[in-house]
Amino acid sequence: MSPRAKPLIVGVGGTVRPGSTSETALIRALACAEEAGATTQMFGGAFMARLPIYNPHDPGRHPECDRFLDAVRGAQGIIVATPGYHGSISGLVKNALDCLEGLRDDPRPYFDGRAVGCIVAASGSQACGSALGSLRAIVHALRGWPTPLGATLNTGGGLFDDDGAFLDKKDAWQVETVARQVVDFARMWAP
Repeated sequence: MSPRAKPLIVGVGGTVRPGSTSETALIRALACAEEAGATTQMFGGAFMARLPIYNPHDPGRHPECDRFLDAVRGAQGIIVATPGYHGSISGLVKNALDCLEGLRDDPRPYFDGRAVGCIVAASGSQACGSALGSLRAIVHALRGWPTPLGATLNTGGGLFDDDGAFLDKKDAWQVETVARQVVDFARMWAP
């Protein structure tokens, strides 16, 4: 991939609530990735809610799972945005990541050789930190390379205005930096 090529960045995250904080942050991150020259594909909360609960003993395929696997298979980078629930990531996001077991036997299994940006939105800095640690550990287990910066967004005072723009420049900087790092690393590592 040349320095000018458009890497595919896949975004996964959100909640079942339309317009959730984590999904809005993911939308902002993917917009920044596009501004940096990437193409993007998003799998938000409504999509993840349609995935079956991961069952390692059921080899059956599911069309939504297959669509997700095909996108990740073709991606040069990933951005995962999750709410922080009870010290970790949400079950909805974890189930989507568990579906990546379908990539186990691929030449590039799971997130192998891909930069993965991590974004956590939670009420309180402790919840943000523990959920980010959990997400980064999962990315490592999936053979991904978490970006140097992981964004932690404290939802205690609200994050977005009515148009979905960040209220605090620090929060915008975090999400934009994660997105740029994913795109930059995707370009560096591409064949």
